[in-house]
Amino acid sequence: MYLSHLSLTNYRSYEQAEIELKPGPNILIGANGVGKTNVAEAINYLAVQHSHRVSNDHPLVRIGETQALARGRVHRGEQAVSIEYEINPGKSNRVAINRGAPQAARQAYGIFKAVLFAPEDIELISGQPDIRRRFMDDLIVQMRPALGDARRDYDRVLRQRNALLKSGRKPGSWTDEHESTLAVWNEHLARAAARLINGRLHALRLLAAPTSEAYAELSNGNKPAGFAYQSTVPMASGQHAEVPDEAALYTAIVEALEEAYRSERDRGVTLIGPHRDDLVVTLGPAPAKGFASHGETWSLALALRLASYRVLAKDDPNPDARPVLILDDVFAELDAARRARLAEMTRDAEQLIITAAVSADIPSELTGTHIPIQMREGISTSGEHLESLDSLNLTEANYFEDAEGSSDE
Repeated sequence: MYLSHLSLTNYRSYEQAEIELKPGPNILIGANGVGKTNVAEAINYLAVQHSHRVSNDHPLVRIGETQALARGRVHRGEQAVSIEYEINPGKSNRVAINRGAPQAARQAYGIFKAVLFAPEDIELISGQPDIRRRFMDDLIVQMRPALGDARRDYDRVLRQRNALLKSGRKPGSWTDEHESTLAVWNEHLARAAARLINGRLHALRLLAAPTSEAYAELSNGNKPAGFAYQSTVPMASGQHAEVPDEAALYTAIVEALEEAYRSERDRGVTLIGPHRDDLVVTLGPAPAKGFASHGETWSLALALRLASYRVLAKDDPNPDARPVLILDDVFAELDAARRARLAEMTRDAEQLIITAAVSADIPSELTGTHIPIQMREGISTSGEHLESLDSLNLTEANYFEDAEGSSDE
């Protein structure tokens, strides 16, 4: 899988940007602050539908504008498809697939797959649990797009349930209607939670060996890397050779909610569910958070991302389905030996997007297309702006299996 064209309109610093990309390494070169990471972020957005740097979409829209557009032409073997996201902060984002009518953004999950490693990913190890939860959920949704619906349903039910619990905190305010409504929300919450937790556990079981292997390759150290799932649902905690099925998890979640009933009533908030779970990363016998050195933390975070890439690639064995791998300002942090090892580890990526301040940061083993990024509001790597993706003669098909006319323009 690779991206041949990226078009941005009113995205962060860019009023308009048109960037041609090729299979193999694509090296975005430019001084710090010129917008290389904005491009890497936008490419990843096409896959996961959120930024890796901010918690909402408002900063993605250029100051003074109300909407940003991110368009991409995605190739999978001899097939191609276009996706165009409307980023509408405070409203629902939409996507147009092959110039079709805009629809809910979730309809594009799974069309484009990417794995991004950025300096912010050190927080995967040392940061708060919500960062690791998003890491897990991004992975499972790329593997099984239908789980995006489960994540959205869970978030919606969680907000409603919390509002109900909060409204009944005052003495004497809890009524029979509250009680019956809570029973309904408990069922919906447990079903969505069981799907999410089941998906996470399946993904983590697949992720365990590649993470350990990637860390060993990167660090050349003698401390094994590992992790365990830490859950508010006892059945889900730990490391699982056999993942509990959704029915068993549903029953366990309902029981946990019943046990937490009084505490939740008193506090006015939901205490059980995947929104409070965590991924505990370990290095040797100790948790990495608080014990690993800066170098070990960096290598662990990178190992998690490389393992994610390997899991996604193995999940669909078609070599044309391998996700795009994005390395944002990674090589500057590594010594020569680790740069060479990372270059070797990424050799099988059909498309590799790399950002760097100077060419000297890129190991000699990685040769490919160099794309200069300069401080200006509009960029075009072909020397002039393309009018739009509509000019690329894309098909009207909805997905790859129906797409035609995929040759490079």
